[in-house]
Amino acid sequence: MVDYSWEQKAKEQGYSLVCGIDEAGRGPLAGPVYAAAVILPDGLELPGLNDSKKLTEKKREELFSLICEKAVAYGIGCASEQEIDEINILQATYLAMRRAVEELPVPADYALVDGNRMPPLAIPGETIVKGDASSASIAAASILAKVSRDRVMKMMDEVYPQYQFAKHKGYGTKLHVEMIREYGPSPIHRKTFLKKILAK
Repeated sequence: MVDYSWEQKAKEQGYSLVCGIDEAGRGPLAGPVYAAAVILPDGLELPGLNDSKKLTEKKREELFSLICEKAVAYGIGCASEQEIDEINILQATYLAMRRAVEELPVPADYALVDGNRMPPLAIPGETIVKGDASSASIAAASILAKVSRDRVMKMMDEVYPQYQFAKHKGYGTKLHVEMIREYGPSPIHRKTFLKKILAK
């Protein structure tokens, strides 16, 4: 159940601008990793708000527009496939999260982060396992991150049509793996993720 109880708890500790943070795209073989940070007004009703993975693409797009319109502030950050290869996916995810927080036009004073590892941020915070299914601001962040990344992968589909990125968004589907073996990696593939595929 997605609600504001985590945000409320932080506010009871004296924080006032609590942001939710989530990422999208840690697992794919290609493209950047995205993160978003969102500060929502207290108790804002967003019908259908949930973990982005549980929503249809149409619903995510609808909520994306609503969140951008009604949030107190939001920031979106990413780390490129080159950065992922250079510093590893975990550090690149942290980098995307830091960039998202830095993009907030209204600075947050506390962060609720999806998962079990706290990124190094300039503000205090806590991690929440499956936070995207319980905290409203993390669920909102999961939608902004996922939609932003999907849009980029659709654009990449036009640049590199042979890989069919619009279909799988860079994830390691059977089709995608076959395309990599047939055409070799593109400039947006994560080289460190392809070692096993290219070794066969």
